[in-house]
Amino acid sequence: MRTALFLVLCLGSALAVAQDVNIDRTGDTPVEARFQSAGRIRMELCPGGIELTGSDAAVLRVSYLSGEARVRMDVMGDHADLRLSGCPHSNFRARIELPKSAALYVRMFAGQLDVRDVTGDKNIELSFGQLNIDAGKSEDYASVEASVNSGAIDASPFDVHKGGLFRSFDQTGPGKYRLHAHVGAGQIDLH
Repeated sequence: MRTALFLVLCLGSALAVAQDVNIDRTGDTPVEARFQSAGRIRMELCPGGIELTGSDAAVLRVSYLSGEARVRMDVMGDHADLRLSGCPHSNFRARIELPKSAALYVRMFAGQLDVRDVTGDKNIELSFGQLNIDAGKSEDYASVEASVNSGAIDASPFDVHKGGLFRSFDQTGPGKYRLHAHVGAGQIDLH
């Protein structure tokens, strides 16, 4: 009897954690949902100043620092889709907190995107602006590729500093993570 009750409680707990979440909200923040530590997050971000910050908490949280936007967040097990849209055209700033071991796929049209304390895979592209990534140690990566159509790449951990038109670099290493960074016009700073 105890074993059956234990199994029912465990199954109920697992289903409660695995529930899908769909949020569509404009206005007040923070907007948040529970999210698995090593999950994959796909983001489409409107122009502005955005901070992506890794944390030890199993949560995906969006907070406005100035202005407000529409937040769509869909969490399905270990996958999440996050969209910020309808951002003001001047001085919009937001912070997005996520589990530090999450894998990121991020697309943003213009502005400044800062990525800090995220150790998982990173696939990040910005059409125009400044992309700053706290990359950590070069030996943590299996592959690194960074490119700009027009601008500069400053990648101190990889001993790369380039500027001009159509600049890029590719490196492989002993680590397990992948890093892809691209900016159409602007700058990439990997530190």
